[in-house]
Amino acid sequence: MKSVRFSSSGTTCDAWFFEPEPGGPFERPGGCPVVVMAHGFGGTKDSGLEPFARAFRAAGLAAFVFDYRGFGASEGQPRQRISMVGQADDYRAAIGAAVRQPGVDAERVVLWGVSMAGGHVLTVAPGRPEVCAVVAMVPLVSGPAAGRHALRQVGALAIAGSTVSGMRSAVSSRLGGAAAMMPLVGRPGERAALTADGFYDAYVGLAGPTWRNEVDAAVGLDVGGFRVGREVERIAAPILIQIADFDRAAPPQAAARVAFRARAEVRHYPADHFDLFPGRPCHDTGLAHQLHFLRRHLGAEAV
Repeated sequence: MKSVRFSSSGTTCDAWFFEPEPGGPFERPGGCPVVVMAHGFGGTKDSGLEPFARAFRAAGLAAFVFDYRGFGASEGQPRQRISMVGQADDYRAAIGAAVRQPGVDAERVVLWGVSMAGGHVLTVAPGRPEVCAVVAMVPLVSGPAAGRHALRQVGALAIAGSTVSGMRSAVSSRLGGAAAMMPLVGRPGERAALTADGFYDAYVGLAGPTWRNEVDAAVGLDVGGFRVGREVERIAAPILIQIADFDRAAPPQAAARVAFRARAEVRHYPADHFDLFPGRPCHDTGLAHQLHFLRRHLGAEAV
């Protein structure tokens, strides 16, 4: 693993590159495919992504894992502010940086995303001929659906309070003031973006040293308008969408509708949102499905 720095819209982002072993099953004269990876809602690359990247490298792939601007080891101000458009742009910049690494086939890029990043990869992939496969793990594909999902869990009062905080933060930022911050994850009844029972322990259990349990309260305003639309029909590459059937963060029904529209291969798990991460009940099965999917479409048997 080596550290790589790259620019996205003038901001320096930080990444890890896992160089492939030579002579692997994915290698062709141009090199090996590279899996470009980033985290979901408020996550950092040191929070549960390294085991996936090492598994891809062990299988014969390259992996390029990055932090969005304003998060983790990447630069950028303001910190901890989620921009759906900005993060998708960071993915595009990361693709450009990944294909410049040694041993990488610039014409074979795998986009890999979890949660919110699962929505990003489905947004970025259309119209990119170098994208040869897409893996979206427990993807968030609809902000409105996520809002309705949360409403059923925490109630209208909590949603209204978060909306007011978000509006205040957005106004303050536009006037040059400080953003209003809120915890990213908390326990049931606490004021936080994610408060489902068990989420605090699950997320904190993954957290690496650069992760911070806070996010700009205006995040709901940005996420609320997010939709993975009909552009997914333009993705030419094979797609794997992994759905946790009891997901309390990313609505599984919305993911299933997008998967149908995208003609994706779908895997279902008797799981909640964090259960495909390392150390969780469905991790080994979910990772095995990802590797099987990539071998089938990109390995020697696909030639």
